[in-house]
Amino acid sequence: MPGDMLSRSVTVLSENVFPDLYESGILDLQKGLELGHFTSVDLVKAYLARIDEVNLKGAALHAVLETNPNALSQAAKLDDERKSKGSRGPLHGIPLLLKDNIATLHEEGMNTTAGSYALLGSVVPRDAFVAAKLREAGAILLGKANLSEWANYRGKVPNGFSGRGGQTLCPYYPNGDASGSSSGSGVAMAVGLAAGSLGSETDGSIVSPSSKNNVVGIKPTIGLVSRAGVVPISSHQDTAGPMCRSVTDAALLLSVIAGPDPRDTVTLYQPGVLPDYMKALDPNALKGKRLGVPRIFLRDNKAILEAFNASLDTFRALGAEIVDPADFPCAEEMKESQAETLVLKTDFKADVAEYISGLLEVLTGVKNLADLIEFNNTHADLELIPPYHDDQSRFIAAEATEKNDAYYAALAEDFDLGRRRGIDATLQKFKLDAIILPTDGTASKPAAISGYPIISVPLGFQPDNVEILPVPAAPLHTQAPGLPFGIAFIGTAYSEFNLIGFAYAFEQATQVRLKRRAYAEAIPTTQIKDVLSI
Repeated sequence: MPGDMLSRSVTVLSENVFPDLYESGILDLQKGLELGHFTSVDLVKAYLARIDEVNLKGAALHAVLETNPNALSQAAKLDDERKSKGSRGPLHGIPLLLKDNIATLHEEGMNTTAGSYALLGSVVPRDAFVAAKLREAGAILLGKANLSEWANYRGKVPNGFSGRGGQTLCPYYPNGDASGSSSGSGVAMAVGLAAGSLGSETDGSIVSPSSKNNVVGIKPTIGLVSRAGVVPISSHQDTAGPMCRSVTDAALLLSVIAGPDPRDTVTLYQPGVLPDYMKALDPNALKGKRLGVPRIFLRDNKAILEAFNASLDTFRALGAEIVDPADFPCAEEMKESQAETLVLKTDFKADVAEYISGLLEVLTGVKNLADLIEFNNTHADLELIPPYHDDQSRFIAAEATEKNDAYYAALAEDFDLGRRRGIDATLQKFKLDAIILPTDGTASKPAAISGYPIISVPLGFQPDNVEILPVPAAPLHTQAPGLPFGIAFIGTAYSEFNLIGFAYAFEQATQVRLKRRAYAEAIPTTQIKDVLSI
């Protein structure tokens, strides 16, 4: 075939069968793999090229901390397996990113460090449970996403900064705040650096960066997804969860990673047989449902309030009844309570030492929180970088704690405010199916202290004439034209199936994610057609 004819045929093919990697979903990619339009090797090459374009070069988003040196060989094996044995399922040969606090096999060549040089080179005993489940389903673990170091628990440091990974940036405005702590996972999904990702949340760390980067995030009930192999903050509030471009992709990943794990005993108490969350994807899921608005928690942000209030009409059009206001009986107490702070800092001291003790090797010799504080002081040039990134006050406060009567009282207060007099009381009082709030603000706290699920879906964007704050960026703009924000769905324990249905119905009716793209320099240009071997 003459060269120009070959070129034209590839162009036509790309228009018809090659999904746009900026937006394409996992099922679209799987369809292309099944039809033989491209291979998993092609996908890995394309995503690695996209990472190379904008991660450290160009917009320098610092979303990906490191990539898997064996990703291409693993993709080739999965391509061969597809030919010889067939597909394992919808994740067969699909490249995903994991937050850098989720353990992956050391011999594979990637580190698990929570962004800190203190854990660089440490040897984990095995994949985290969630990583093993994804691998078993045929996924390719493409790399580790950057994060707020130690999941934002080292100190008062700008969102998305880690010593190893640098400063993650939101792709919707230069030097924009990507939020955290799963910053890299959110940014990578926003501009298509992988097909899907996992983050982790203690309080807001999945849903907030999902909101700020125009993607979908699911923080599951504590006990639905194992935390084994995930660098901890708090055994009472931590969980891993999916961050993706669509509710469909997030539901798919949740279906794979959920389930009991003997290494995380809280998962052994989850209810019976878990549902297939893909079956929750019903555009009519909101019909006849009652959604409550705890208006006392809303913050005064003009664009967000306008978009949220307008969304109530969307919900009504989709058949839902809105109860507004539906305020928590204990709302003022919850806003004033410091119990969560005490629980987290006490848990962190104990839980991080337990995690480190389970490592097979720690090259830096750290054993506990006191060692981490000293490591940072000794290696301040790597970790405590002035003027914005030199704080470790949370570490220091946590080191001073012990599990005493005040700690156990704080834990009981969290459960009382979050569950009995909080989410559960509000759902029951107003006969609600779910609670809705703007994600930005206080939406994550009730779900965090109760251990209950929360899902964030894109809601809108700051207008082009919004004031840019702060000026100059110090080092991030927290408000700027085009910065996204989301809406949160909150429910009682193990209500993920219903929440996914509500989130999906809203997403399908509004299609907010598609209404604005990242700024031009932050969007990689490489597509599948650019890496095909012809």
